[in-house]
Amino acid sequence: MGELRASDHPAKTARSVRDELRDNLLATLKAGENPWPGIVGFERTVLPQFERAILAGHDVVLLGERGQGKTRLLRSLVALLDEWTPVIEGSEIGEHPEQPIIPASIRRATVEGDALPVAWRHRSERYAEKLATPDTSVADLIGDVDPVKVAEGRSLGDPETIHYGLVPRAHRGIVTVNELPDLAERIQVALLNVMEERDIQVRGYTLRLPLDILLVASANPEDYTNRGRIITPLKDRFGAEVRTHYPLEVDGEVALIRQEADTVAEVPDHLVEVIARFTRNLRNASAIDQRSGVSARFSVAAAETVAAAALRRAAVTGEDTPVARPVDLEAVPPVLRGKLEFESGEEGREEELLTHLLRRAVAETARKRLAGVDLGPLADAVAEGRRVVTGERVPAREVVATLPSIPVVRTVADKLGAGDTEAPGPLASAVELALEHLYLTRKLAKDDDEDDGTVTYGG
Repeated sequence: MGELRASDHPAKTARSVRDELRDNLLATLKAGENPWPGIVGFERTVLPQFERAILAGHDVVLLGERGQGKTRLLRSLVALLDEWTPVIEGSEIGEHPEQPIIPASIRRATVEGDALPVAWRHRSERYAEKLATPDTSVADLIGDVDPVKVAEGRSLGDPETIHYGLVPRAHRGIVTVNELPDLAERIQVALLNVMEERDIQVRGYTLRLPLDILLVASANPEDYTNRGRIITPLKDRFGAEVRTHYPLEVDGEVALIRQEADTVAEVPDHLVEVIARFTRNLRNASAIDQRSGVSARFSVAAAETVAAAALRRAAVTGEDTPVARPVDLEAVPPVLRGKLEFESGEEGREEELLTHLLRRAVAETARKRLAGVDLGPLADAVAEGRRVVTGERVPAREVVATLPSIPVVRTVADKLGAGDTEAPGPLASAVELALEHLYLTRKLAKDDDEDDGTVTYGG
């Protein structure tokens, strides 16, 4: 302790966690850096509100449907804490050496003085997260009497017999409660003192700890969960309620998929855009229960499924480099329909609905990306006998071999980013999108052969 006092380290003076977050956020913003790496689509909506809440020193609850990045945003707060901070070595709750608050630490600081041992805690250790579950107890969050300490000879009324819960142990840090409405109301009551008076109450003990924490939480809208609610006194204690949302633009959805999806094969940009538009169509569909939302995880899983379909085809047909093609989109509806909640009355029509919305997404993507391209010559060439055969068991080289040798094929490839490669995969993927667009706009016939899994355009 004496060495710390004699040093010029900025952390030798205790600073509240709210001041710490405020100062570091301001420094990051002034430096023109992004305080929220990996957060997509919130730049002009959620993040300014969230930053204002942090600068105001408010406890925050993020309210939004599933898969909107609430937990990721809350976890990113850790980066705004000081990287290292001094604590009393051996303390249960990580007190600053200059500000001991529990009886044992106060006694040690008085007795040992400058000889009090100091340890350094990394910011990752100053973040505590709890998923609200039905079995969560007051003891888990706040603390309880430790029978082992009583058995060691301490009296039952001694405050040192308390075993501290998650919240006190996060002293000088951040506590996150995910899905706060799922926390039983009697457990929520235990947080009231923590948020307002900044102390804790354990059974009949008279114990006041000036806890220094930032409490943040996530919650789904109460009208959806039906499993519980945030009690009114607790809602009143949150300084800010910030509503999250799904990406507002297609580009944001595409960026999110690219960032999060762990694809095992190449998925061209036009197919990622199809998936993004498909997800957005689902969010606007009256047949989908919008109270539960269509999670961003759906988009990510769809991209990974399409890539997996391409990898499987490559293994079966002997392709060297697997590249996803529009035919691989057919794998999405049957695999991922379980991730959605449909309105009552839609039983039995789920896959039909998903297929329809997926085709609409294909048409929208092709219309946007191939705008200005006259696909008439391609439709005429295919309809007049130059049939193109594709399918889950047809390799890209065979698709390319059946393409007509006309300029529009190269134009389509250039428009969809496949013009500068000789590999058959990207070219086949690009032209398949154009052919599917021609089919959906009724300018070209298509024949699906369920026996061998082939799709013939111009059949």
